[in-house]
Amino acid sequence: MDRIVMKKPAKINLGLDIKGIRDNGYHDVKMVMQTVSICDELVLRKLDEDTVIMKTNVCFVPTDDRNLVVRAIKMLKEEFNIKSGVRADLKKVIPVSAGMAGGSTDAAGALQAMNELFALGLSKEELKERGVKLGADIPFCIEGNTALSEGIGEVLTVLPKPPHAKLLVIKPKCSVSTKWVYEEYDRLVKEKGFDNLYHPDIDKIVDALKNNDLSALCTQMGNTLEEVTIKRHPIIKELKDKMTKLGAIKALMSGSGPTVFGVFNEDADLNKAKEYFKDFKGIDEPFICEFLNEDEE
Repeated sequence: MDRIVMKKPAKINLGLDIKGIRDNGYHDVKMVMQTVSICDELVLRKLDEDTVIMKTNVCFVPTDDRNLVVRAIKMLKEEFNIKSGVRADLKKVIPVSAGMAGGSTDAAGALQAMNELFALGLSKEELKERGVKLGADIPFCIEGNTALSEGIGEVLTVLPKPPHAKLLVIKPKCSVSTKWVYEEYDRLVKEKGFDNLYHPDIDKIVDALKNNDLSALCTQMGNTLEEVTIKRHPIIKELKDKMTKLGAIKALMSGSGPTVFGVFNEDADLNKAKEYFKDFKGIDEPFICEFLNEDEE
């Protein structure tokens, strides 16, 4: 086998809460993560020369050691003393710096592809153990589907998939640094006190999934980081409010932002909202996707 093709999906957060801050600066989180049906495509090929080459269709995405794909490949090459070179061709579709784990899912794909390409024999759990060294979202991107994420993101509990619904996803024309968002959140904790900040009830989100109850799920969905990111980028709140007025059951920011997604169960409302946002200033072109589970790919 000299070539592997991986299609790796984006994620959204159905719920995101921070439970505390560790002495080392990492945050204990409690999140419900969900893959959605928009995917990057990653192709890995063996090379004769011992090198790592990466190409991508997006000019501003780095292709050196700043890219998690390159770092993932090099990590396994070093660990397993792989002398063959690797070329990675990445077709980006997932928005960049959007709170949808685009970089993390690509890195997860690189680890999975390397495992197959060189017959390393690593289990899913062993891949996750290596992935978390590169990024907290990577273990979930290896697991996929629907999961409760705890610890710093590496402790995963598989959950039932959500009820069927369609999503309208909109990314404002701005990028958000995850590092900056968490630093600002820490500042808010010192200023207001941890208990005075908004904390979604993640357990109720889990219950709604177990009960296959879309209405209850949307009622409970929430993201504690919205307060930070919306203060810097108020367009996020504007998008959320407008989506709700246009028929979304719920609109929420994903991850540290700035992407906003709306949950719709009526196609007429969904299409009307997408048409409205086509002429909305300050955003990329909106797109429609769905909750994605492996058995539905």
